[in-house]
Amino acid sequence: MKEVFKIDGMTCTSCQNTVENSVKKLPGIQTVSVSLLANSMMVEYDPNRTSSSMIIREVTAVGYKATSSSNLTQSTSVSHKTSDNQTLKLRLLVSLILLILLLYISMGEMLKIPLPKIFVLPEYSLHFALAQLFLIIPIIVLNWHFLNSGIRHLLRRTPNMDSLISIGVIAAFSSGIISLFVIATGFAENNMEMIHLGRMNLYFEAAGAILVFVSLGKHVESISKQRSTTAVKQLLDLSPETAWVKREGDFKEIPTSEIQIGDLILVKPGMVIPVDGTIESGSSDIDESLITGENIPVFKREGDPVISATINKTQAFQFRAEKVGSETTIAKIIDLVETTIARKMPIQKLADKISGVFVPIVLLISIITFITWMIVGETVGGALSMAIAVLVISCPCALGLATPVAVMVAMGKGAEASILIKNPDILEIIHKVNVILFDKTGTLTTGNPEVTDVIPYQGVKESDLLRVAGSLEQYSNHPIAKGILRFVNIKEIDLDEITQMSEIPGKGLKGTWLGKQVMVGNQVLFPKDLPLPSDLVIISESLFNQGKTVSYVLLEQQYLGLIACQDQLRRDSKEAINSLRKLGLKTIMLTGDTPLAATAIQKQINLDHVYSQVKPEEKATIIRQMLQNGEVVAMVGDGINDAVALSESSVGIAIGAGSDVAIDSADIVLMHSNLNDVEKAIILGNKTLNTIKTNLFWAFVYNLVGIPIAAGVLVSWFDFRLSPMIAALAMSLSSISVVLNALRLKTLKWKKRGVL
Repeated sequence: MKEVFKIDGMTCTSCQNTVENSVKKLPGIQTVSVSLLANSMMVEYDPNRTSSSMIIREVTAVGYKATSSSNLTQSTSVSHKTSDNQTLKLRLLVSLILLILLLYISMGEMLKIPLPKIFVLPEYSLHFALAQLFLIIPIIVLNWHFLNSGIRHLLRRTPNMDSLISIGVIAAFSSGIISLFVIATGFAENNMEMIHLGRMNLYFEAAGAILVFVSLGKHVESISKQRSTTAVKQLLDLSPETAWVKREGDFKEIPTSEIQIGDLILVKPGMVIPVDGTIESGSSDIDESLITGENIPVFKREGDPVISATINKTQAFQFRAEKVGSETTIAKIIDLVETTIARKMPIQKLADKISGVFVPIVLLISIITFITWMIVGETVGGALSMAIAVLVISCPCALGLATPVAVMVAMGKGAEASILIKNPDILEIIHKVNVILFDKTGTLTTGNPEVTDVIPYQGVKESDLLRVAGSLEQYSNHPIAKGILRFVNIKEIDLDEITQMSEIPGKGLKGTWLGKQVMVGNQVLFPKDLPLPSDLVIISESLFNQGKTVSYVLLEQQYLGLIACQDQLRRDSKEAINSLRKLGLKTIMLTGDTPLAATAIQKQINLDHVYSQVKPEEKATIIRQMLQNGEVVAMVGDGINDAVALSESSVGIAIGAGSDVAIDSADIVLMHSNLNDVEKAIILGNKTLNTIKTNLFWAFVYNLVGIPIAAGVLVSWFDFRLSPMIAALAMSLSSISVVLNALRLKTLKWKKRGVL
């Protein structure tokens, strides 16, 4: 069983790891993936050994709040988030005002800013210290969640980023309290030196700045992360909250969640279709652009299927619900997107492992920094300042956000173009792809072959040839069979019943017609002792050279003739192939056609190579051979006859109108039937991986450079010290920069053909 939970209270990758590791310990847990960015957790578990309530209790036990997504409605989730954001904004605003006052009092004299005498003259030093204390206390109260989280994790021996912040704030605040007592003692003993020492080591402003700058950074980071999830929110908005369903003889407006399979639903013009089903009465034009990419509405009538999240444009109709709830097309797409966000790429798992040991290492470095500077003769205040700066400047969050925020933005950008990336691991593979395989029928072609030539043989009537062929083809779902059957129906030829019918994949059909054996298919179907007559061979070669597919009709031992069909190439096939070749990719077509027919298509659209007369089961064999030869292979198919090939390839790309098979069998689903989206998917993958690598590089560099500077390595050469206040600002900026860099993916512009 798979279930998604909303997790509240996580602030960094250490929190993420704590939640993940605690849930993994439960019995029956198969996989756990926690997303800090999405504040979600995806768990696959055995319901016989554990339960949703057990998982929630375990998360609560380690200090976080978990809620099953099944218990959350979209509206409550949005209102809850809006309320939280307003509260955090108010806290931040008040904290910022108090910090400005605190900095004015504590640093005004140093910055030559006019101050009241009560804060300047030595005899008022106690007032100077108490004023700062009264300002820092409300700042701490307003930002207590950082301290609460940090201390709690320290006590559980699972320190996180909040623990580093907490130790820094507590150290600075404690220093201020001690200095306040030193000042008071100085006045009691009339010792001006003690008063001056206490006045110089008040670090209340450092504690306040740390909390406010971290809070400010979190707020900006949160806004940026919300921008990265707009595509998912737009998908959620597509589903109507209510629908008109027949209940007790009348149509009543009820919540969409209450629709059941078999319900009769009324859809008026302008309304969004709530679930998948089939029209029972009425007809209308349906806008299916979300699913198919076609801007022209599709006319639908009785017996035609309708898809959730598409829009009724012209007339009212009634349809019968067939897929509801999580089984609808739009629900599966949303589930796919949310599941992908919760998953982790291998590169992210490495970053998470580093982040897991990061906090204890930083704590150790901070202690070593303090001890070292005390040994070399630094004052307690100076050594403490540098130790606090080390704690505050380190940022495991930048490492933790580097990958998921880029994946989130990429998912959103892809969703805008109806490119659904099912597995984020593919983003690490797709840039290595050097070979792209295309299925022919339904991928490079429209998938609707039409009869172009009917050639009877040796005096056979055309009507008899079509009667025999049509009688057999009526039992097949193959595109060529459907094309022949359409042609026969247009000719209004009566068909006969076939007995003992069998279909041989990649070859054709055979059965018994009026007591006689009949066969329709390609040359491979027929017995070797019945070779094609030479004149049919000559005609066939001419048709093959035109890129046509030829089906022969054999009755007993006699060839009745042949029927040629041609599947029209998609308008964008040649353009898409040329674009991919410009990217340095080798393009190959797999087809069951003869070599001549395959070569004709190859020349038309400039393919690098073709494999002809390939049976459906042989596609996977070809892919395996290429993989063994060191190629990284992407397979593009319509997801109907290519499920094995799509799953066997390095990257499976399904193109088509969002069929269940396509969604289930591929790594990337192109909802629009547009081959140029293959190029978009590849470039989006490349740019996403480059963004992730850039984020990780700068996150590592920031910590590798920032921590030594905070520890005081530049003091000896340049007398440069990093105050805890500046360290807090730098830490916040590092996380924000990672998020903003990932958001650059949103600026990626698509050309009408491909990518700018």
